[in-house]
Amino acid sequence: MPHLIATATTHPATPTATFPTLAAGVGWFLLAAALAALIYAAMCAVAPFGPCPRCAPGKGRKRKAAHCRHCDGTGLRLRTGRRLFNYLRRTFAR
Repeated sequence: MPHLIATATTHPATPTATFPTLAAGVGWFLLAAALAALIYAAMCAVAPFGPCPRCAPGKGRKRKAAHCRHCDGTGLRLRTGRRLFNYLRRTFAR
């Protein structure tokens, strides 16, 4: 029989399993990252063009976008995810 000193129970006084473990935190992080990637992929499929960061309205720049070398004056650029999707599709379609 174990020695019981000043207590009537054999359980430790402080609970050890109340704090989330590192594995649970990493699992939640991976779940959130996968969800963000799915949302971004859906966004790239639905709206492949985003605003041009150089000449987008609301940036405080009052220049004409006639000769923007990033978007050719359209104000829209192909999103990075869509560009990656197009590259992978062209590469592995053969």
